Amino acid sequence: MKFNETDLTQLHEDLQTKKISAKELTKAAFDRIKETDDDVKAFITLNEDEALKRAEAIDNEGIAADKLLAGVPLAVKDNIVTKGLKTTAASKMLENFTPIYDATVIEKLNAQDFINVGKTNLDEFAMGGSTENSAFFTTHNPWDLTRVPGGSSGGSAAAVAAGDVIGALGTDTGGSIRMPSSYNNVVGLKPTYGRVSRWGAIAFGSSFDQIGWITNSVKNNALLTEIISGQDDHDMTSSDRQVPNWAVNLNENTNVKGLKIAVPKEYLDEGIQPGVRAVINNALKHFEELGAIIDTDVSMPHTKYGVPAYYILASSEASSNLQRYDGIRYGFRAPDAKTLEEVYVKSRTQGFGDEVKRRIMLGTFSLSAGFYDAYFNKAAKIRTLIAQDFANVLKDHDLIMGPTGANPAFEIGSEITDPKTMYMNDILTVPVNMAGLPAMSLPAGFDNGLPVGLHIIGKAFDEQTIYNAGYVFEQTTDFHKQMPKLGGQD
Repeated sequence: MKFNETDLTQLHEDLQTKKISAKELTKAAFDRIKETDDDVKAFITLNEDEALKRAEAIDNEGIAADKLLAGVPLAVKDNIVTKGLKTTAASKMLENFTPIYDATVIEKLNAQDFINVGKTNLDEFAMGGSTENSAFFTTHNPWDLTRVPGGSSGGSAAAVAAGDVIGALGTDTGGSIRMPSSYNNVVGLKPTYGRVSRWGAIAFGSSFDQIGWITNSVKNNALLTEIISGQDDHDMTSSDRQVPNWAVNLNENTNVKGLKIAVPKEYLDEGIQPGVRAVINNALKHFEELGAIIDTDVSMPHTKYGVPAYYILASSEASSNLQRYDGIRYGFRAPDAKTLEEVYVKSRTQGFGDEVKRRIMLGTFSLSAGFYDAYFNKAAKIRTLIAQDFANVLKDHDLIMGPTGANPAFEIGSEITDPKTMYMNDILTVPVNMAGLPAMSLPAGFDNGLPVGLHIIGKAFDEQTIYNAGYVFEQTTDFHKQMPKLGGQD
Protein backbone atom coordinates (compact mmCIF):
# COMPACT_ATOMS: atom_id res chain seq x y z
CA MET A 1 0.00 0.00 0.00
CA LYS A 2 1.14 3.52 -0.86
CA PHE A 3 -0.38 6.44 1.00
CA ASN A 4 0.04 9.12 -1.69
CA GLU A 5 -3.65 9.23 -2.70
CA THR A 6 -5.23 7.98 0.52
CA ASP A 7 -8.13 10.02 1.89
CA LEU A 8 -8.20 10.28 5.68
CA THR A 9 -11.99 10.25 5.99
CA GLN A 10 -12.27 7.19 3.77
CA LEU A 11 -9.49 5.46 5.68
CA HIS A 12 -11.32 6.08 8.97
CA GLU A 13 -14.49 4.59 7.47
CA ASP A 14 -12.58 1.52 6.21
CA LEU A 15 -11.06 1.00 9.66
CA GLN A 16 -14.45 1.35 11.34
CA THR A 17 -16.12 -1.12 8.99
CA LYS A 18 -13.12 -3.48 9.31
CA LYS A 19 -12.29 -3.41 5.60
CA ILE A 20 -8.76 -3.05 6.92
CA SER A 21 -7.39 -3.39 10.43
CA ALA A 22 -5.11 -0.91 12.18
CA LYS A 23 -2.44 -3.62 12.35
CA GLU A 24 -2.64 -4.32 8.61
CA LEU A 25 -2.48 -0.61 7.87
CA THR A 26 0.50 -0.08 10.16
CA LYS A 27 2.29 -3.09 8.70
CA ALA A 28 1.65 -1.67 5.21
CA ALA A 29 3.28 1.61 6.27
CA PHE A 30 6.40 -0.17 7.51
CA ASP A 31 6.52 -2.37 4.40
CA ARG A 32 6.47 0.77 2.29
CA ILE A 33 9.16 2.43 4.44
CA LYS A 34 11.38 -0.65 4.06
CA GLU A 35 10.81 -0.51 0.31
CA THR A 36 11.85 3.15 -0.04
CA ASP A 37 13.94 4.31 2.90
CA ASP A 38 17.29 2.77 1.93
CA ASP A 39 17.20 5.25 -0.96
CA VAL A 40 15.32 8.18 0.59
CA LYS A 41 16.59 8.06 4.21
CA ALA A 42 13.60 9.96 5.57
CA PHE A 43 13.64 8.43 9.07
CA ILE A 44 16.13 8.72 11.93
CA THR A 45 14.23 6.38 14.28
CA LEU A 46 11.53 3.83 13.46
CA ASN A 47 8.96 2.84 16.07
CA GLU A 48 7.89 -0.48 14.52
CA ASP A 49 7.47 -2.78 17.54
CA GLU A 50 5.56 -0.23 19.61
CA ALA A 51 3.47 0.88 16.62
CA LEU A 52 2.35 -2.67 15.77
CA LYS A 53 1.59 -3.37 19.43
CA ARG A 54 -0.47 -0.16 19.65
CA ALA A 55 -2.30 -0.99 16.40
CA GLU A 56 -3.25 -4.42 17.73
CA ALA A 57 -4.60 -2.85 20.94
CA ILE A 58 -6.64 -0.35 18.90
CA ASP A 59 -8.11 -3.18 16.82
CA ASN A 60 -9.11 -4.97 20.03
CA GLU A 61 -10.69 -1.81 21.47
CA GLY A 62 -12.50 -0.99 18.20
CA ILE A 63 -12.31 2.22 16.18
CA ALA A 64 -14.33 4.98 17.82
CA ALA A 65 -16.39 7.14 15.46
CA ASP A 66 -15.11 10.35 17.07
CA LYS A 67 -11.44 9.39 16.73
CA LEU A 68 -10.56 10.20 13.14
CA LEU A 69 -6.93 9.17 13.57
CA ALA A 70 -7.49 5.88 15.41
CA GLY A 71 -5.16 3.32 13.84
CA VAL A 72 -3.77 5.79 11.27
CA PRO A 73 0.03 5.70 10.79
CA LEU A 74 1.69 9.14 10.78
CA ALA A 75 5.28 10.39 11.16
CA VAL A 76 6.79 13.04 13.46
CA LYS A 77 9.73 15.38 12.82
CA ASP A 78 12.55 14.53 15.18
CA ASN A 79 12.60 17.90 16.95
CA ILE A 80 9.16 17.29 18.49
CA VAL A 81 9.52 15.42 21.78
CA THR A 82 7.94 11.99 22.15
CA LYS A 83 7.83 10.25 25.52
CA GLY A 84 9.95 7.11 25.55
CA LEU A 85 10.95 7.49 21.89
CA LYS A 86 14.35 8.95 21.06
CA THR A 87 14.27 12.61 19.97
CA THR A 88 17.57 13.86 18.54
CA ALA A 89 16.86 17.10 16.63
CA ALA A 90 19.34 15.47 14.17
CA SER A 91 22.18 16.57 16.45
CA LYS A 92 25.05 14.74 18.12
CA MET A 93 24.15 16.90 21.12
CA LEU A 94 20.91 14.90 21.60
CA GLU A 95 21.93 11.66 19.91
CA ASN A 96 20.78 9.50 22.83
CA PHE A 97 18.08 11.74 24.32
CA THR A 98 14.83 9.99 25.25
CA PRO A 99 12.20 12.48 26.51
CA ILE A 100 10.11 11.85 29.62
CA TYR A 101 7.06 13.72 28.30
CA ASP A 102 5.13 14.29 25.07
CA ALA A 103 4.79 17.56 23.21
CA THR A 104 1.26 19.00 23.34
CA VAL A 105 0.66 18.11 19.67
CA ILE A 106 1.64 14.49 20.43
CA GLU A 107 -0.72 14.41 23.44
CA LYS A 108 -3.54 15.55 21.13
CA LEU A 109 -2.65 12.89 18.55
CA ASN A 110 -2.40 10.21 21.26
CA ALA A 111 -5.89 11.18 22.44
CA GLN A 112 -6.98 10.30 18.89
CA ASP A 113 -5.17 6.91 19.05
CA PHE A 114 -2.84 7.69 16.13
CA ILE A 115 0.07 5.38 15.27
CA ASN A 116 3.52 6.99 15.41
CA VAL A 117 5.64 5.12 12.85
CA GLY A 118 8.81 7.04 13.66
CA LYS A 119 10.84 10.24 13.76
CA THR A 120 11.92 11.96 10.54
CA ASN A 121 15.25 13.51 9.61
CA LEU A 122 15.90 17.26 9.59
CA ASP A 123 18.62 19.86 9.49
CA GLU A 124 20.25 19.93 12.95
CA PHE A 125 18.03 21.86 15.39
CA ALA A 126 15.92 22.78 12.30
CA MET A 127 18.69 25.09 11.06
CA GLY A 128 18.97 24.68 7.30
CA GLY A 129 17.06 24.37 4.06
CA SER A 130 18.27 21.08 2.62
CA THR A 131 18.46 18.42 5.39
CA GLU A 132 22.19 18.22 4.60
CA ASN A 133 22.95 19.67 8.05
CA SER A 134 21.70 16.55 9.87
CA ALA A 135 24.41 15.08 12.09
CA PHE A 136 23.50 11.59 10.88
CA PHE A 137 22.83 11.53 7.11
CA THR A 138 21.28 13.49 4.24
CA THR A 139 17.72 12.73 3.18
CA HIS A 140 17.25 12.36 -0.60
CA ASN A 141 14.42 13.77 -2.68
CA PRO A 142 12.13 10.93 -3.91
CA TRP A 143 11.69 12.76 -7.24
CA ASP A 144 15.44 12.72 -7.90
CA LEU A 145 17.68 10.95 -5.41
CA THR A 146 20.63 13.18 -6.36
CA ARG A 147 18.73 16.23 -5.09
CA VAL A 148 17.88 17.64 -1.67
CA PRO A 149 14.36 17.31 -0.21
CA GLY A 150 14.49 20.84 1.19
CA GLY A 151 14.60 21.63 4.87
CA SER A 152 14.49 21.69 7.63
CA SER A 153 11.49 19.28 7.54
CA GLY A 154 13.03 17.36 4.64
CA GLY A 155 12.50 13.93 6.18
CA SER A 156 8.80 14.60 6.78
CA ALA A 157 8.20 15.84 3.22
CA ALA A 158 10.18 12.96 1.68
CA ALA A 159 8.24 10.40 3.75
CA VAL A 160 4.92 11.77 2.46
CA ALA A 161 6.16 12.05 -1.15
CA ALA A 162 7.50 8.47 -1.02
CA GLY A 163 4.05 7.20 0.01
CA ASP A 164 5.18 6.04 3.47
CA VAL A 165 2.45 7.96 5.34
CA ILE A 166 -0.52 10.27 4.67
CA GLY A 167 1.03 13.02 6.76
CA ALA A 168 4.04 13.96 8.83
CA LEU A 169 4.47 16.68 11.44
CA GLY A 170 6.99 19.39 10.68
CA THR A 171 8.08 22.71 12.12
CA ASP A 172 8.42 25.99 10.24
CA THR A 173 10.69 28.80 11.49
CA GLY A 174 11.46 30.41 8.12
CA GLY A 175 9.91 28.09 5.53
CA SER A 176 10.83 24.66 6.90
CA ILE A 177 7.42 23.11 6.17
CA ARG A 178 6.68 24.97 2.94
CA MET A 179 10.02 24.69 1.11
CA PRO A 180 10.31 20.89 1.43
CA SER A 181 6.64 20.62 0.44
CA SER A 182 7.42 22.56 -2.73
CA TYR A 183 10.46 20.41 -3.53
CA ASN A 184 8.52 17.16 -2.98
CA ASN A 185 5.14 17.91 -4.63
CA VAL A 186 3.17 17.68 -1.39
CA VAL A 187 0.99 20.05 0.69
CA GLY A 188 2.46 21.89 3.67
CA LEU A 189 0.77 24.50 5.85
CA LYS A 190 2.43 26.77 8.38
CA PRO A 191 -0.46 27.84 10.63
CA THR A 192 -0.80 31.33 12.10
CA TYR A 193 1.70 31.90 14.92
CA GLY A 194 -0.11 30.84 18.09
CA ARG A 195 -2.64 28.59 16.36
CA VAL A 196 -0.74 25.44 17.44
CA SER A 197 1.09 25.00 20.76
CA ARG A 198 4.88 24.99 20.50
CA TRP A 199 5.29 23.19 23.84
CA GLY A 200 7.53 20.21 23.25
CA ALA A 201 9.01 21.48 19.98
CA ILE A 202 12.75 21.86 20.56
CA ALA A 203 13.16 25.63 20.33
CA PHE A 204 15.10 27.36 17.56
CA GLY A 205 13.56 30.85 17.18
CA SER A 206 10.70 31.08 19.65
CA SER A 207 8.95 34.07 18.05
CA PHE A 208 9.06 32.36 14.62
CA ASP A 209 8.65 28.59 15.27
CA GLN A 210 5.36 26.92 14.40
CA ILE A 211 4.33 23.27 14.18
CA GLY A 212 2.29 22.14 11.18
CA TRP A 213 1.55 19.27 8.81
CA ILE A 214 2.98 18.06 5.53
CA THR A 215 0.33 15.92 3.81
CA ASN A 216 -0.70 14.30 0.54
CA SER A 217 -3.74 16.57 0.06
CA VAL A 218 -5.28 19.87 1.14
CA LYS A 219 -8.30 18.26 2.86
CA ASN A 220 -6.14 15.85 4.86
CA ASN A 221 -4.02 18.81 5.92
CA ALA A 222 -7.09 20.69 7.13
CA LEU A 223 -8.36 17.67 9.10
CA LEU A 224 -4.99 17.07 10.76
CA THR A 225 -4.30 20.73 11.54
CA GLU A 226 -7.66 21.07 13.28
CA ILE A 227 -6.73 18.22 15.63
CA ILE A 228 -3.46 19.78 16.83
CA SER A 229 -4.71 23.39 17.04
CA GLY A 230 -5.95 25.28 20.09
CA GLN A 231 -4.91 27.06 23.26
CA ASP A 232 -2.45 25.35 25.59
CA ASP A 233 -1.62 26.37 29.17
CA HIS A 234 1.98 25.24 28.62
CA ASP A 235 2.47 27.79 25.81
CA MET A 236 1.68 31.40 26.70
CA THR A 237 1.90 32.40 23.01
CA SER A 238 -0.86 29.97 21.98
CA SER A 239 -4.14 31.59 20.98
CA ASP A 240 -7.50 30.93 22.65
CA ARG A 241 -9.35 31.63 19.41
CA GLN A 242 -11.89 29.01 18.44
CA VAL A 243 -10.53 26.40 16.03
CA PRO A 244 -12.79 26.17 12.96
CA ASN A 245 -13.73 22.92 11.27
CA TRP A 246 -11.91 23.86 8.08
CA ALA A 247 -12.49 20.59 6.22
CA VAL A 248 -16.31 20.85 6.43
CA ASN A 249 -16.12 23.77 4.02
CA LEU A 250 -14.05 21.85 1.48
CA ASN A 251 -16.61 20.29 -0.85
CA GLU A 252 -18.14 20.53 -4.32
CA ASN A 253 -19.57 23.98 -3.45
CA THR A 254 -16.18 25.50 -2.58
CA ASN A 255 -15.15 28.14 -5.11
CA VAL A 256 -12.83 31.13 -5.57
CA LYS A 257 -15.21 33.41 -7.49
CA GLY A 258 -14.51 37.02 -6.59
CA LEU A 259 -11.50 36.11 -4.45
CA LYS A 260 -8.98 38.98 -4.56
CA ILE A 261 -5.45 37.62 -5.00
CA ALA A 262 -2.41 39.90 -4.77
CA VAL A 263 0.80 38.97 -6.60
CA PRO A 264 3.58 41.30 -5.40
CA LYS A 265 6.04 42.19 -8.15
CA GLU A 266 8.91 41.21 -5.84
CA TYR A 267 7.64 37.61 -5.84
CA LEU A 268 8.12 37.13 -9.60
CA ASP A 269 11.19 39.29 -10.31
CA GLU A 270 14.38 38.32 -12.10
CA GLY A 271 15.60 36.27 -9.12
CA ILE A 272 12.97 33.60 -9.85
CA GLN A 273 14.02 30.86 -12.27
CA PRO A 274 12.13 31.18 -15.62
CA GLY A 275 10.69 27.65 -15.34
CA VAL A 276 9.32 28.39 -11.87
CA ARG A 277 7.89 31.72 -13.02
CA ALA A 278 6.10 29.97 -15.91
CA VAL A 279 4.53 27.39 -13.56
CA ILE A 280 3.29 30.09 -11.17
CA ASN A 281 1.94 32.29 -13.98
CA ASN A 282 -0.03 29.29 -15.27
CA ALA A 283 -1.38 28.66 -11.76
CA LEU A 284 -2.46 32.31 -11.45
CA LYS A 285 -4.11 32.14 -14.87
CA HIS A 286 -5.99 29.05 -13.70
CA PHE A 287 -7.28 30.92 -10.65
CA GLU A 288 -8.41 33.73 -12.96
CA GLU A 289 -10.30 31.22 -15.11
CA LEU A 290 -11.98 29.94 -11.92
CA GLY A 291 -13.28 33.44 -11.19
CA ALA A 292 -10.62 34.91 -8.91
CA ILE A 293 -9.39 38.50 -9.38
CA ILE A 294 -5.60 38.64 -9.86
CA ASP A 295 -3.87 41.93 -8.97
CA THR A 296 -0.23 42.17 -10.06
CA ASP A 297 -0.01 45.92 -9.40
CA VAL A 298 1.15 45.30 -5.84
CA SER A 299 4.47 45.89 -4.11
CA MET A 300 5.99 44.66 -0.86
CA PRO A 301 9.13 46.82 -0.85
CA HIS A 302 10.72 45.46 2.31
CA THR A 303 10.81 41.85 1.06
CA LYS A 304 14.48 42.24 0.05
CA TYR A 305 15.45 42.95 3.67
CA GLY A 306 13.66 39.85 4.99
CA VAL A 307 16.56 37.39 4.81
CA PRO A 308 19.24 39.52 6.53
CA ALA A 309 16.80 40.68 9.21
CA TYR A 310 15.50 37.15 9.78
CA TYR A 311 18.95 35.63 10.18
CA ILE A 312 19.90 38.24 12.76
CA LEU A 313 16.67 37.83 14.77
CA ALA A 314 16.27 34.04 14.51
CA SER A 315 19.97 33.47 15.20
CA SER A 316 19.77 35.72 18.25
CA GLU A 317 16.88 33.65 19.59
CA ALA A 318 18.78 30.46 18.75
CA SER A 319 21.81 31.74 20.65
CA SER A 320 19.62 32.14 23.72
CA ASN A 321 17.63 28.92 23.29
CA LEU A 322 20.68 26.72 22.75
CA GLN A 323 22.50 27.93 25.89
CA ARG A 324 20.89 25.00 27.75
CA TYR A 325 23.06 22.50 25.84
CA ASP A 326 26.12 22.94 28.03
CA GLY A 327 27.34 19.40 28.69
CA ILE A 328 25.95 19.47 32.23
CA ARG A 329 22.16 19.47 32.32
CA TYR A 330 21.44 16.86 29.64
CA GLY A 331 22.64 15.78 26.23
CA PHE A 332 26.19 15.24 24.98
CA ARG A 333 29.17 15.81 27.27
CA ALA A 334 32.72 15.77 25.87
CA PRO A 335 34.43 12.68 27.31
CA ASP A 336 37.87 14.35 27.38
CA ALA A 337 36.81 17.47 29.36
CA LYS A 338 38.79 17.92 32.61
CA THR A 339 37.65 21.33 33.93
CA LEU A 340 34.32 23.14 34.10
CA GLU A 341 35.34 25.45 31.26
CA GLU A 342 36.38 22.46 29.14
CA VAL A 343 33.00 20.80 29.78
CA TYR A 344 31.25 23.86 28.32
CA VAL A 345 33.63 24.53 25.44
CA LYS A 346 34.42 21.00 24.32
CA SER A 347 30.86 19.70 24.69
CA ARG A 348 29.46 22.50 22.53
CA THR A 349 32.37 22.35 20.05
CA GLN A 350 32.01 18.61 19.54
CA GLY A 351 28.22 18.40 20.00
CA PHE A 352 27.07 21.08 17.55
CA GLY A 353 27.51 21.00 13.77
CA ASP A 354 28.95 23.86 11.70
CA GLU A 355 25.63 25.48 10.76
CA VAL A 356 24.38 25.53 14.36
CA LYS A 357 27.67 27.03 15.55
CA ARG A 358 27.52 29.62 12.78
CA ARG A 359 24.06 30.77 13.88
CA ILE A 360 24.95 30.77 17.59
CA MET A 361 27.95 33.01 16.85
CA LEU A 362 25.93 35.31 14.60
CA GLY A 363 23.18 35.59 17.22
CA THR A 364 25.56 36.14 20.14
CA PHE A 365 27.37 38.84 18.16
CA SER A 366 24.09 40.57 17.26
CA LEU A 367 23.02 40.64 20.91
CA SER A 368 26.36 41.85 22.29
CA ALA A 369 26.49 45.26 23.96
CA GLY A 370 28.40 47.06 21.23
CA PHE A 371 26.30 45.76 18.33
CA TYR A 372 22.73 45.36 19.66
CA ASP A 373 21.49 48.66 18.24
CA ALA A 374 23.31 48.27 14.93
CA TYR A 375 22.02 44.75 14.25
CA PHE A 376 19.31 43.26 16.47
CA ASN A 377 17.39 46.49 17.04
CA LYS A 378 17.54 47.45 13.36
CA ALA A 379 16.41 43.96 12.29
CA ALA A 380 13.47 44.17 14.71
CA LYS A 381 12.39 47.43 13.06
CA ILE A 382 12.59 45.81 9.62
CA ARG A 383 10.41 43.00 10.94
CA THR A 384 7.75 45.59 11.79
CA LEU A 385 8.00 47.12 8.31
CA ILE A 386 7.59 43.67 6.70
CA ALA A 387 4.51 42.99 8.85
CA GLN A 388 3.13 46.37 7.73
CA ASP A 389 3.73 45.44 4.07
CA PHE A 390 1.58 42.36 4.55
CA ALA A 391 -1.11 44.31 6.43
CA ASN A 392 -1.27 46.95 3.69
CA VAL A 393 -1.72 44.38 0.92
CA LEU A 394 -4.11 42.09 2.81
CA LYS A 395 -6.30 45.06 3.74
CA ASP A 396 -7.59 45.10 0.15
CA HIS A 397 -6.97 41.46 -0.86
CA ASP A 398 -8.00 38.05 0.45
CA LEU A 399 -4.73 36.24 -0.30
CA ILE A 400 -1.18 36.78 -1.53
CA MET A 401 0.31 34.29 -4.00
CA GLY A 402 3.65 33.56 -5.60
CA PRO A 403 6.24 30.78 -5.81
CA THR A 404 7.28 29.02 -2.59
CA GLY A 405 10.90 28.96 -3.74
CA ALA A 406 12.90 30.70 -6.45
CA ASN A 407 14.00 27.35 -7.88
CA PRO A 408 13.19 23.63 -7.70
CA ALA A 409 15.26 21.23 -5.57
CA PHE A 410 19.01 21.60 -6.12
CA GLU A 411 21.62 18.86 -6.23
CA ILE A 412 22.99 17.47 -2.97
CA GLY A 413 26.32 19.14 -2.18
CA SER A 414 25.90 21.96 -4.70
CA GLU A 415 25.10 24.79 -2.26
CA ILE A 416 25.90 23.57 1.26
CA THR A 417 29.36 25.20 1.29
CA ASP A 418 27.88 28.61 0.45
CA PRO A 419 25.77 29.79 3.43
CA LYS A 420 24.79 33.06 1.70
CA THR A 421 23.24 31.22 -1.26
CA MET A 422 21.51 28.78 1.11
CA TYR A 423 20.05 31.63 3.16
CA MET A 424 18.79 33.48 0.07
CA ASN A 425 16.72 30.42 -0.90
CA ASP A 426 14.39 31.46 1.94
CA ILE A 427 13.66 34.94 0.58
CA LEU A 428 10.00 34.15 -0.23
CA THR A 429 9.19 32.19 2.94
CA VAL A 430 10.87 33.98 5.88
CA PRO A 431 8.78 37.19 5.67
CA VAL A 432 5.65 35.14 6.50
CA ASN A 433 7.20 33.92 9.78
CA MET A 434 8.33 37.46 10.59
CA ALA A 435 4.70 38.58 10.29
CA GLY A 436 3.26 35.48 12.02
CA LEU A 437 0.85 34.77 9.15
CA PRO A 438 -0.50 31.43 7.87
CA ALA A 439 0.82 30.17 4.53
CA MET A 440 0.68 27.00 2.46
CA SER A 441 2.69 25.45 -0.35
CA LEU A 442 0.86 23.11 -2.70
CA PRO A 443 1.76 21.31 -5.94
CA ALA A 444 1.50 23.69 -8.91
CA GLY A 445 3.44 22.01 -11.70
CA PHE A 446 6.91 20.93 -12.78
CA ASP A 447 10.09 22.51 -14.10
CA ASN A 448 12.17 19.93 -16.02
CA GLY A 449 10.44 17.13 -14.13
CA LEU A 450 11.00 18.70 -10.70
CA PRO A 451 8.07 19.86 -8.52
CA VAL A 452 7.24 23.55 -8.06
CA GLY A 453 5.07 24.78 -5.20
CA LEU A 454 2.51 27.60 -5.20
CA HIS A 455 2.79 29.74 -2.06
CA ILE A 456 -0.55 30.96 -0.67
CA ILE A 457 -0.41 33.50 2.18
CA GLY A 458 -3.46 34.58 4.17
CA LYS A 459 -4.56 36.90 6.94
CA ALA A 460 -3.83 35.99 10.56
CA PHE A 461 -6.09 33.12 11.71
CA ASP A 462 -7.71 32.87 8.28
CA GLU A 463 -6.45 29.41 7.35
CA GLN A 464 -9.92 28.75 5.91
CA THR A 465 -9.44 31.01 2.88
CA ILE A 466 -6.03 29.42 2.19
CA TYR A 467 -7.52 25.93 2.41
CA ASN A 468 -10.45 26.92 0.17
CA ALA A 469 -8.18 28.28 -2.55
CA GLY A 470 -5.80 25.33 -2.29
CA TYR A 471 -8.65 22.81 -2.38
CA VAL A 472 -10.25 24.34 -5.48
CA PHE A 473 -6.88 24.43 -7.26
CA GLU A 474 -6.17 20.84 -6.28
CA GLN A 475 -9.60 19.59 -7.40
CA THR A 476 -9.26 21.23 -10.82
CA THR A 477 -5.67 20.15 -11.57
CA ASP A 478 -3.82 16.84 -11.37
CA PHE A 479 -0.33 17.93 -10.28
CA HIS A 480 -0.80 16.46 -6.78
CA LYS A 481 -1.68 13.06 -8.30
CA GLN A 482 1.70 12.72 -9.96
CA MET A 483 4.15 10.66 -7.94
CA PRO A 484 7.87 10.00 -8.02
CA LYS A 485 9.01 6.73 -9.61
CA LEU A 486 10.31 5.10 -6.46
CA GLY A 487 10.14 1.62 -4.94
CA GLY A 488 7.97 0.17 -7.69
CA GLN A 489 5.74 3.25 -7.84
CA ASP A 490 4.50 4.28 -11.30
